[in-house]
Amino acid sequence: MVNDAPESPGTKSNPRLRLLPLIALIFYDVAGGPFGVEDSVRAGGGPLLSLLGFLIFPLFWSIPEALVTAELATTFPENGGYVVWISTAFGPFWGFQEGFWKWFSGVMDNALYPVLFLDYLKHSLPIFNQLTARIPALLGITVGLTYLNYRGLHIVGFSAVLLAAFSLFPFLVMGILSLPRIRPQRWLVVDTRKVEWRGYFNSMFWNLNYWDKASTLAGEIEEPSRTFPKALLGAVVLVVASYLIPLLAGTGALSTNPSEWTDGYFAEVGMMIGGYWLKWWIQAAAAMSNLGLFEAEMSSDAFQLLGMSEIGILPSLFASRSKYGTPTISILCSASGVIFLSWMSFQEILEFLNFLYALGMLLEFAAFIKLRIKKPDLSRPYRVPLQTFGATMLCLPPALLLVLVMCLASARTYLVSGLLIMIGMLLYPAVIYTRDRKWIRFNTDERAHPEDGDIDDEAMMLEGHRVIADEAVSLLSSSTPRGTDKASETPSEGVLKLE
Repeated sequence: MVNDAPESPGTKSNPRLRLLPLIALIFYDVAGGPFGVEDSVRAGGGPLLSLLGFLIFPLFWSIPEALVTAELATTFPENGGYVVWISTAFGPFWGFQEGFWKWFSGVMDNALYPVLFLDYLKHSLPIFNQLTARIPALLGITVGLTYLNYRGLHIVGFSAVLLAAFSLFPFLVMGILSLPRIRPQRWLVVDTRKVEWRGYFNSMFWNLNYWDKASTLAGEIEEPSRTFPKALLGAVVLVVASYLIPLLAGTGALSTNPSEWTDGYFAEVGMMIGGYWLKWWIQAAAAMSNLGLFEAEMSSDAFQLLGMSEIGILPSLFASRSKYGTPTISILCSASGVIFLSWMSFQEILEFLNFLYALGMLLEFAAFIKLRIKKPDLSRPYRVPLQTFGATMLCLPPALLLVLVMCLASARTYLVSGLLIMIGMLLYPAVIYTRDRKWIRFNTDERAHPEDGDIDDEAMMLEGHRVIADEAVSLLSSSTPRGTDKASETPSEGVLKLE
């Protein structure tokens, strides 16, 4: 059973997300197209390391993260996603820290998209190089896209499908036009003296992470146990293809200096391969892609806060929904963070969010392994086809990559991230204090999550509820229309909030 958030009397019952919109949302959570991958060519000292990175990194990073997400998201099909997983494995304190780190990194990630949008636009409209035009544009973009997100998740999912098609089509055309000019030896170019390892790994990591992000929407997905694994598989294929095809076309058809490959350079590549019409098309695609990226990230961040409120570790106001079924306060909170952070540069945002994201992912891998050991019989609609030792080995390469990314961070990143970690650790007892004093309303006064030693007892109680629910459903099934079956999903053993 997915806990329903409190709804106002006028709240509409919105359609749940299905396979194709979910693929599009995961695609936008992770990639959104090749916009922003140009810097990997520059930081890698040429095309070779960039191409190898997008071939090898998915094997050691994207696929393991997607598999872990598929298992845990189908085991706990609730809004809040990874916050629920961590709280189950390590308790609500670490669940709160995970939520704080991942929400803050998500907001920082979302602050990139208005910046990237203007970076593409300034190639044709240089006025956006000036702060007097850039700042109002950033504010206008953020406010406008926040309103669209407020209007409904199903609208976001449907629009993501259309935006993905529009954003990727010009690169397919560019790939076809480049074929007669391809010279494979150009793909092998690398100048090791110009490789910037910190920028290279940060670029690779950023362009191939956030596979777990859509788990925060699990409570809004139709038949999540079936839909989520299929959507993740489709998204992995789409993301890798959307990076490799444009890079192979641009670096193979043109003899360019790697230093020219900066954010927005694909528009220039399109002009050199197809002409001005292709350049303008790519710029329009970049603009549309940033709409999708912003919308998908905003949805995930907002529904994460809603999920944290539903399980009792944030005040209930974060679970309040608009008449469109969207978490109004959570959306406004995320939008405010985006506006506050949008003054930072691309590389600054990239490094900060990667560091916080890496911390959160290490906790997720640890929770995945601990739940395999402590609760091997937990109901898992999708299970990674590996035993506990194999599952641990699956997590080892991406965990080493996370540690590497964190080790390559600058001193400033360590300082800012350390400060944020301290804020999170102080914020949790403050939130609990306000809850215990009843200064702010929470959705539950009971412990939202079992501590480590209580998982078995909690699971036994929930199993009893599950058996009773199964018997009730079987008795009613003969007289209930088939179309309503989906509305009464059975809880997993690990659902944390007791009704």
